[in-house]
Formats: sequence, C-alpha cells, structure tokens
Amino acid sequence: MTEKQARTYLEDLLWKGVPTCPHCGHRKATKVDGDSTRDGLYACSKCRKPFTVTVNTIMHRSKLPIKTWLMAFYMVCSSKKGISALQLQRQLGIGSYRTAWMLVNKIRKAMEVNPEFCKLFGYIEADETYVGGKGKGGKRGRGSNKKTPIAGVLERNGNVFCKPVKSVDAETLKSFVLQCVDTRSVLLTDEWPSYNKVGKMMGGHKVVNHGRGEYVRGNISTNWIESFWSLLKKGIGGIFHHVSVKHLALYCNEFSFRWNHRNDTDGECFDDALRGVVGKRVTYQSLVCG
Repeated sequence: MTEKQARTYLEDLLWKGVPTCPHCGHRKATKVDGDSTRDGLYACSKCRKPFTVTVNTIMHRSKLPIKTWLMAFYMVCSSKKGISALQLQRQLGIGSYRTAWMLVNKIRKAMEVNPEFCKLFGYIEADETYVGGKGKGGKRGRGSNKKTPIAGVLERNGNVFCKPVKSVDAETLKSFVLQCVDTRSVLLTDEWPSYNKVGKMMGGHKVVNHGRGEYVRGNISTNWIESFWSLLKKGIGGIFHHVSVKHLALYCNEFSFRWNHRNDTDGECFDDALRGVVGKRVTYQSLVCG
C-alpha cells in the first residue's frame, strides 16, 4: 500500500464511509484541504475540532506511517506463535528497537477485549497456569514463589479470556470468573478447592480429580483450556523467551486473541485487530513504569 491507500483502508474500516469525530462522536465532518494541511484532516461540524482517523487510537501522535502500522498488525496477526519486536524491527526497517517494542505492545493492547461486554456462556473450563522461573526447590506449579499465576476461562468450542492474578485463592478466582462468565453456565474445573466458592454461584460445577489420575469423565474435563495453556507457553518460551510480570497481561491479550480467531483467515484477524485501536491510548511511560 501507499500511505494514502493505507489511510483510506483504515478510514473505511473504522468509519464505514462516514467520518466520525473522536471528540464528540458526531458523524458529520468537513474535509480540510490545503497545501500546508496534513493528510486526512477533518473538521467536526458540531464541536469544530480537527481530527484524523488516528486521533484517540493507539496510533495517536505516532510518527510512524500508517502503512507501517498496518504491515505490523498483519505480521503479528499472521504469526501463529507471535513475533518478537526485534524481528519486527528488522523486517519493517524500523530505526530503533524501542520504537518496534512500543509498536508491538500497542498492537497487543488493541487485541484486548473487555470480557464484561461478551461474557462466556455454556460449558466453561476454568484453570490456572504459571509463567516464570522455577520456585524454591524446583517447584513449578501451585505454591511456587517465583512464578506468576495466570487465571483463565474457556468456553467449549468458543473463546478464552485470561489474565495474570496475584494469587489463586477463592476470592481472586471468584472475582475473575464472575467478570468473564455468565452465572447460568456450568463450570468445569480440577479439584483445586478455591473454585468451590464460585462454583456454588454458577448453574453447575463439575470437577475432575487430577490428583487421582482422573482427566476425563464423560463430558467433564479441562482439556481445552490446557491446550490453550500449551500454546501460550510454547509461544512465550519459543519466541519471546522471557516475559516480565509488568507486561504479561499484554501477552495474554495476544494469545487470547489468536485463540479466539483460530478459525478465521489472516485477513479477518487483521481487520478485527485494527478495529480494536479505537479509544485506547498507550504511552511509553505507561509501559515502562506500569
């Protein structure tokens, strides 16, 4: 794409042919032309404020061309296990690693979905995994003091939501599950007792006892979400090698998005990720300072 084609593509995708003011939401604007006017500038007919398609998005005030943003989005969406900032820098010819690192983390932010707007329903598998170095004595799972727990819920044949949590106690898991899952659903878990409290608030709670070697009982298992954990860990271990706790939630966004679009084409994933840029502002300071 040329820069003009990239801008037009983004405008059509986000505005659907009607320029929309990011300041007041009004859907009537006048295109501003002139030799000294930047490309794609509009003036709102209601609040009179100027805007372009990148205002109030993760691209706000970015010095990178829109076509570079679009190429980066496509590369992230079409990489089945993820792509590192260093590789993105090399392939796109970006001048500094810091810029490429910011770019890929902003894309991960665009992939974020608020689970409260589309709660999971039906048979829901809930589980946790742990990311990081070995704990004291080589302990890998629950009880490790050097690993970061990630809680996840997955709808059978549907979407997944996951995020890092401070602990896997009953209150933390209850809050997470209720945020993501419709309470009429049936919760499927292993024998971890912290799920019992939220299980009583659901339409049903079924348990498989891994400690006794039970992994499937009829339709009851946590095999789907364990498959998702496997993909997440292979991506983090094989592509990124090390992920800090501070940025782990962004990686959860990326791998959840990839799972949720597993049946879509690369082009469909690309468009859906781009739609997520609106209303999300990420600064360098917010990333490094957390």
